[in-house]
Amino acid sequence: MKNGTDSFVFLGHWPSAGSFGFNTDILATNLINLSVVLGVLIFFGKGVLSDLLDNRKQRILNTIRNSEELRGKAIEQLEKARTRLKKVEMEADEFRVNGYSEIEREKMNLINSTYKTLEQLENYKNETISFEQQKAINQVRQRVFQQALQGALGTLNSCLNNELHLRTINANIGMFGAMNEITD
Repeated sequence: MKNGTDSFVFLGHWPSAGSFGFNTDILATNLINLSVVLGVLIFFGKGVLSDLLDNRKQRILNTIRNSEELRGKAIEQLEKARTRLKKVEMEADEFRVNGYSEIEREKMNLINSTYKTLEQLENYKNETISFEQQKAINQVRQRVFQQALQGALGTLNSCLNNELHLRTINANIGMFGAMNEITD
C-alpha cells in the first residue's frame, strides 16, 4: 500500500476460497471483525441490554411516579399554606381595623377626660378667686369698721366726759359683739 487510495482498491479483491492465510488488508479485516463482533454482541447481548433498559425504564418510571406524588403533596401543602395565609391576612386586617377603632376610642376618651379635668380646674380656679375676693372684701370691711370705730372713739373721747364716755364704750362694745356674731 502506497497511499490511502490503494487501500480502497484492495477492498474488492478477496483471496480465493481454497487458500487459508492471513489477510493483511486492515480495512477489510476490520470490517469483517467489526461485523462479527456486532453480530455476537447483538445476539448474546440482546437479553442483557434489554434487561438493563427495562431496569432503567422501571427506575425512571418509579422516579416519575415519586416525583408526581411529591408534586401532589407539594400542591396540597401549597393550597393549605395559601388558605392559612388568607386566614392570617384576614385576622391581621381585623386586628388592624379593631386597633384603629380602639385607638380612636381611647383618643376620644382621653380628649373627654382632659376636657372634664380642664372644666374642674376652671371651677376650682373660679371658686378660689371668689373665695379670695370675699376674703379681701371682709378684710377691707373690717379695717373700715375699725378705722370708723377708732375715729368715732377719738371724737367721743374729746367731746365726752368720763361717765358718758364709759356708757358709749359699753354700747359700742355690745354693738360690736353683735356684729361679730352676725358676720361669723
